[in-house]
Amino acid sequence: MALATVFSRAQTGLDAPAVAVEVDLAGGLPALAIVGLPETEVKESKDRVRAAIVNSGYQFPTRRITVNLAPADLPKEGGRFDLAIALGILAASGQIPAERLAQYEFLGELSLSGALRRVRGALPAALAATNAGRRLVVPEANGPEAALASADAAHAATHLSDVTTSLAGDETLWKTPVPALGPSDQPEADLADVRGQHQAKRALEIAAAGGHSLLLIGPPGAGKTMLASRLPGLLPEMTSEQAMQVAAVASISAGGFKPEDWGRRPFRAPHHTASGVALVGGGSTPRPGEITLAHNGVLFLDELPEFDRRVLEVLREPLESGHIVISRAARQAEFPAAFQLIAAMNPCPCGYFGDASGRCHCTPERIDRYRSRISGPLLDRIDMHLNVAAVSRDVLMGGAGEQPAESSAAVRTRAVAARAEAMRRGHTSNAALRPAEIDDHCPLEKGARTLLEQAIARLGLSARAYHRILRVARTIADLAGADRIAPAHVAEAIGFRQLDRTASI
Repeated sequence: MALATVFSRAQTGLDAPAVAVEVDLAGGLPALAIVGLPETEVKESKDRVRAAIVNSGYQFPTRRITVNLAPADLPKEGGRFDLAIALGILAASGQIPAERLAQYEFLGELSLSGALRRVRGALPAALAATNAGRRLVVPEANGPEAALASADAAHAATHLSDVTTSLAGDETLWKTPVPALGPSDQPEADLADVRGQHQAKRALEIAAAGGHSLLLIGPPGAGKTMLASRLPGLLPEMTSEQAMQVAAVASISAGGFKPEDWGRRPFRAPHHTASGVALVGGGSTPRPGEITLAHNGVLFLDELPEFDRRVLEVLREPLESGHIVISRAARQAEFPAAFQLIAAMNPCPCGYFGDASGRCHCTPERIDRYRSRISGPLLDRIDMHLNVAAVSRDVLMGGAGEQPAESSAAVRTRAVAARAEAMRRGHTSNAALRPAEIDDHCPLEKGARTLLEQAIARLGLSARAYHRILRVARTIADLAGADRIAPAHVAEAIGFRQLDRTASI
């Protein structure tokens, strides 16, 4: 019977469901039909596969060929099934041994010469194949990411003939790829490069220690972007599980996974013209957006009021839940989105409100309209708001009285120690404390409770703002090595809610 089955993997969000590629050769006029809900890219594979088989030195069967991609109700897209279809045709026609195909799964796009081209989603497919007890065969370009699944999770090949020869018994032509070794030695931006801005540096330290979101408000040239770019260097090293999640997200993205980025926290800074779909993900086939690409890392939104208001509002739910569900008429996909938000904005449309030079001529109405582009509910979800003043000339030019700035490594040591306290209480960070857990983990001294009550009355804080102040105060107490939250910790946490104070005036 001229029938062969080859195993492969589709891609749905971060999942890689199994696909059985069934190939049948029957009598009749020569033809090649692909069924099983294929997209246009899959339908076009018939021409790539025919040319690849012939140019690899094999015979293309002059029979009626039916290729079934099962299950039939799962959409199939991309060129990822090219290799599996070609091997199925060769096995059904008796040109390669069909019995060895059951041990492997195959993923790869074919060029007309038979060379293998990389595909998206090799790492999720390798993880799924390992769980199924099979090894994944991928293009050489996908080898390092597929090898992250386990030591013997994958084989990598450069050409269709390498795969067929290896299946025939000569396994020297495909290789066991080496997994990514870790971040490159390229130096990261150091906090010591930022002159002055001691309060902003303190805010970054607290944000890194507790996983808090931060909004920087200041004139152009104050160093907001420079400060934000240094936050990833203050965060603790990712666990192997977190690094695997980040690598899996990169694997399914358009840019693909880069071995030199293994273990490096992502830093995403989309332009303010980005759409809502670009930010949270979407499309007819759901793809990850910027918030997912920033998973376990930092999402930096510069010029926050310049973003479309409807675009910013989509951040509300992911900031609370840490994931995003993309629903379309025919498909649904869930993506992780546990990112740390840091944003920057000017104090007014011209950017110089409050500047000593007096160059700002913005009216109060223009300033209010500018700031109202950011909704109150979104501001409520940002843990800290901080005004960043322009750096004085003496500080900028390194005056004699200026003390040497701390390096990122020194600040990171304290942030890691504070995170360890949160881990001891059973949480990855203080920002992850649920409202029901705050009373247990945020005990207040008597003076601290009185101060917080006064702040709620004077500033008109919402329940969400109250909880966020307590979370920030808990982090400040952890940095100070204190079990209970003191009045000084609460006072500093309230000091980082500067837009709440402005709204209450």
